[in-house]
Amino acid sequence: MGENQGKKNTEPPARRAACNLSGIKNQGGTCYLNSLLQTLLYTPEFRESLFALGPEELGDLSDKDKPESKVRVIPLELQRLFAQLLLADQLAASTSDLTDSFGWTSNEETSQHDVQELNRILFSALESSLVGTSGHNLINRLYRGIVVNKILCEECDNISERQEDFLDLTAAVKDVSGLEEALYDLYVEEEHFDNDNLYQCGRCEKLVKAIKSAKIRHLPTFLTISLLRFNFDFAKCERYKETGGYSFPVRLDMQPFCEHDNLPGTEYELFSVIIHKGGCYGGHYHAYIKDIDQLGNWFSSDEEKAVISSTKNPTNDASPLELGDPLEILRAILVQLGPDGILVDQLGQKLLEKVGVAWNKRYRKQCGSIRKFLESHPDVFLLKANGARVALKHSEHGYSGQQLNKTKVRKTQIGNSKADSEHGDDAERTQSITPTSEVHWFDFDDSQVRPIQEKDIEKQFQGKECAYMLFYRKSQLQRPEQARGNSRYKVPANLQEEMATLDANLQQQRAEFDSAANNIEIHLHLGPMYKFENGALQPVSSQKDSVLTITIDRRKTVGDLMQTIFQQLDFWKGDMVISLAKQLPAGLHLYETFKEDHSSLHSLGITDGTILFVWDGNKVCGVDVQMGEEFEPLLLNILYPHLRRKSETEIVQFCETQKVFTRNTCFGSIREALALSTGISPEELTLCYRKFKNKTSSNWVACDNEDIHTTLAQLRLKDGDSMLATDQKYNGLSVPCPNDIPLNVVPQTDRSWLQIKNYCGEGLPQTAATVVTIPVTMEMLVSALKDNAIEKLKLKDEKENEICLRPIDRVGKLLPPVYENLTVKDAGFKTGSTLALFPGRTPTETQLFLYFTIGDRLHLSPEMEIVAEQSISVRECLQLMLEKAGLSGEHWHLRKTDWCCDAGEVLKDEEATLADMKITNGETLIIMEGRLPPKGFLTLPIWFYQPALNSVNTEYFQANKSIDEGLCSLSILPTTRDFMPQQYTDTELDFLGNIEISGDANLEDLKVQVLTLPLLQGFSVPSVQFLRVWLLENKSPVKILRNQQQQLGKFKFGSSVGIGIQLLQAEEHLGSTELLLRLRMAVPGERTYYPAMEVVWDVSKEFTARALRQRISQHYSLLPEQIEIAKQFTDLFEWMPITTWSQQVSKKKKKKKLQSLQGAPYYLKDGDVIGVKNLLIDNNKDFSTMTDDIGKEKLKLEDNSKDKSQQSTAHQSGDATENSERQIVRGQTRRPEVALSISVADFR
Repeated sequence: MGENQGKKNTEPPARRAACNLSGIKNQGGTCYLNSLLQTLLYTPEFRESLFALGPEELGDLSDKDKPESKVRVIPLELQRLFAQLLLADQLAASTSDLTDSFGWTSNEETSQHDVQELNRILFSALESSLVGTSGHNLINRLYRGIVVNKILCEECDNISERQEDFLDLTAAVKDVSGLEEALYDLYVEEEHFDNDNLYQCGRCEKLVKAIKSAKIRHLPTFLTISLLRFNFDFAKCERYKETGGYSFPVRLDMQPFCEHDNLPGTEYELFSVIIHKGGCYGGHYHAYIKDIDQLGNWFSSDEEKAVISSTKNPTNDASPLELGDPLEILRAILVQLGPDGILVDQLGQKLLEKVGVAWNKRYRKQCGSIRKFLESHPDVFLLKANGARVALKHSEHGYSGQQLNKTKVRKTQIGNSKADSEHGDDAERTQSITPTSEVHWFDFDDSQVRPIQEKDIEKQFQGKECAYMLFYRKSQLQRPEQARGNSRYKVPANLQEEMATLDANLQQQRAEFDSAANNIEIHLHLGPMYKFENGALQPVSSQKDSVLTITIDRRKTVGDLMQTIFQQLDFWKGDMVISLAKQLPAGLHLYETFKEDHSSLHSLGITDGTILFVWDGNKVCGVDVQMGEEFEPLLLNILYPHLRRKSETEIVQFCETQKVFTRNTCFGSIREALALSTGISPEELTLCYRKFKNKTSSNWVACDNEDIHTTLAQLRLKDGDSMLATDQKYNGLSVPCPNDIPLNVVPQTDRSWLQIKNYCGEGLPQTAATVVTIPVTMEMLVSALKDNAIEKLKLKDEKENEICLRPIDRVGKLLPPVYENLTVKDAGFKTGSTLALFPGRTPTETQLFLYFTIGDRLHLSPEMEIVAEQSISVRECLQLMLEKAGLSGEHWHLRKTDWCCDAGEVLKDEEATLADMKITNGETLIIMEGRLPPKGFLTLPIWFYQPALNSVNTEYFQANKSIDEGLCSLSILPTTRDFMPQQYTDTELDFLGNIEISGDANLEDLKVQVLTLPLLQGFSVPSVQFLRVWLLENKSPVKILRNQQQQLGKFKFGSSVGIGIQLLQAEEHLGSTELLLRLRMAVPGERTYYPAMEVVWDVSKEFTARALRQRISQHYSLLPEQIEIAKQFTDLFEWMPITTWSQQVSKKKKKKKLQSLQGAPYYLKDGDVIGVKNLLIDNNKDFSTMTDDIGKEKLKLEDNSKDKSQQSTAHQSGDATENSERQIVRGQTRRPEVALSISVADFR
């Protein structure tokens, strides 16, 4: 058994998936390598050029360890890997030999690197490895292109030219909509050298105006484009990934970017996209690749669903992955994985990927663990490798034979055979024929390969999972007809032979593994060697002589097993019946008989080590044998008293014996049997069983006359448990028993019981309610418990349907009524629990019992109750509650309670049902005053926004004063905290009230409605154009709302958004390209500023520092070089200088691509404060003020106080050490990135 078990744990590589394409194993962090290798493999011209290099040029891998041998290991290992991926019948190939040839250690194999960097390094390593061979120019011939950079002098027309080779082009992603725009910026747009950025002409020998441009002079056969997804945020000092929309075409014409108009072969087709999922510090790579030679079996997702569905019902068109049946979902997943299946531990993850819901979250409660579910359906699932792997059974792998019209893929199912040699999975594999007229795409994700559609590429335009490298091939390239569908095309003969040997070895490993995984040992107990005695089967002689152990394939049938037994037992004559048995302490017991000869052993649950009983099916030694779980024998320890005399004193001792009873034996029968063996009369005999309170203490519970029909199974007694048969006169004594544990016989009143209080009397206070005790069993129904309570309380005059049972908690609160179809156990009642008989009907399964209160002060408001149907709407439920509470009107709404029992989530959708809103039985709802806005309406908080400017008139000051007085009269004060940055700025917010407005209304309607607020009634506003509307987030202005006719719904206001209203002195018509800034000129020689002035800046042409400097200098009538500017970050009390030095040395192609102030690190927006210094009179370039120093100090103190409070909290909870460790970890920087390299020998 030990050797057999060892074989089961060594599983050979799985076969290829249904798509017939092989993946590559991930060594821990080599997904970037796998994606690039698959791309190179499915570049036929590269693959065939590599295969064309023979051993006479590259050497032999067997000689690589010989000294002074010139074996070019990297191309040889790459050839061998490509041959495995093309020819070997395995799900995924390993790259360990290839990475070993790179000189990589485990650090490189488990650390992720950049695939763009790998592409350049790998090509360089191949070039070095192929020096001196016919393939020395392989990389340049296929991937080399030429870019020419020209600078034209506008005075002498001299052209300075510089030529550059490239193997891949880099394309910008930031602020670019797509690949073609990025190429346009690189190779069409021209850069002008003028003004303060002139060019030094070699012919003119002076600084002149010039034009710089770049063009492509030579296009490669294969065009590789690397997308610059990763950038650096100077404000946060960290890298980030550009995840915005970025389109790229499937067919690309490079003619507009070339130097010559008549350059041939400028049209390209996309054939590979390497995709990165994650952030800039880690993630995962996979590749979408076009199967140019049509080597794989492709099928669309719709057809895949149809095939999966047909395994259950050929006429059913629904996809099992969209249904709730876990059996169909797991069946569909395993059909996709093929006959080799998947590890059971990985099936849950695969389910999460396919359906989006974890097994434990959705199915565990009703179906148990996923392994238990698989074992409970042996007719569908086949567990391999001693239960470690699962696949579908034979008949589940074959498709229905239907034609898939769209892809014309023909599936043929190979039938099952009963021959031993055909029990393996080889006969289950599905054969496919791919059409020869279409070329399709596949997703290569490490070991997994799946078919996709070309339109799926568009999903990689944006998001955290997006395109990272693009590979194009010239459209004019044509593949020979003999290469189509032929994976052996141009593969060298020696590699074909090596792969044939590998396949033979894999097939042998699978056969051996299949045999080891499916061979089981069965212990056959022979009927003629047994007798039925003391309630169980006992061997006549020794156990060894009565048992026959055989090894058999679990996929064989019961008939096959019988045939094997007949062959080994020459003495057997007559009929043979095989029954499942189990060895119990009392002996051998039979459970079920296998009657269907054609059923497989595995489907019947027969596993390694199973015990089977072989007999004629009638009697054993002339005695009838009762089978099944209900007749299972229990070996019990029976204690009974014995009176012994010692020194003229009678001492009671308890003796112990063992008796066997079946599980369905009732107490009455046991009492009669023990009365005969103990000599105690049945009238005086008290039968008790042990009930454990905990692991160390127990009581003996006496059984009364009501328990005579209770069985051992109902009390859940098991083998080895004890029962006490004693005389009634010994009850209440504590006497020693044989195991030295004191034996306490407790009175009958200590059995399972519940207390029932009567709350049905009129005007009866709870403290005066009558209480009765009802004995119960855990299997008793709640309805029976209620009937017993009504009978004992003599409430026959009451209508039973008008009374319900309600639990009472520890503080005396009445809990929701209990459904009467539940048992005492299912209802969760424990011995001694208290329940109340309460007036009212018991809710049905479609009804909800709800508590509700009025207002958000739950501890002050009385709690009321209602019963409502789950199908009624929230509005109808609210109406029922209002009627119960005696309230009227429509200005009410419902809210849930949160975990603190405070007012929580608002039930906004009043037309939704209680079930849709996930209202549960016993939940408490709160009726709050205030009507919800109708559907499509918005409730917006309005604030008065008062920025301090130097250009305000008396009316403005009077307006502010009257608003402040109005707010004070209503006891509404401006919003402040102990410390806010607004205290150190010239901004103040005053709350005016909420308004309710339709989402279809426009901005002008909003302004009109704002003017109707009571606190603004005293103002004379000529028109709504004199109002400026700010968008507030967290009570800070972030944006001015423009376009008077814009619908409010289009602004997409969030939950924390407010509206700020600012009064203006003149009409304002801000355009969409105009930015409002506040300029503050520094006071010379002082650390302060003059009052702010508003300036409108048109950013339609440029949003750059140079353009902003020109606009500000124009406002102050100064030259651009005579001022310094900086943006104020009010929340941090810092100023960031806005400079143009990086733009003066920029090498980009057009001016509009200079650094935009809208992005990092400035993020310029409406209302930002720009500090200005006049360098003619103020040479101090420090923009900070005394207020900034105070604010920074306040922030520092706040941070210190927070740290101290966190540390004190951590000390109190015993986590001080852990907290300090976390602070140390946070302070550590990221591990420095290690450059990727490939070691290559010198072949020159």
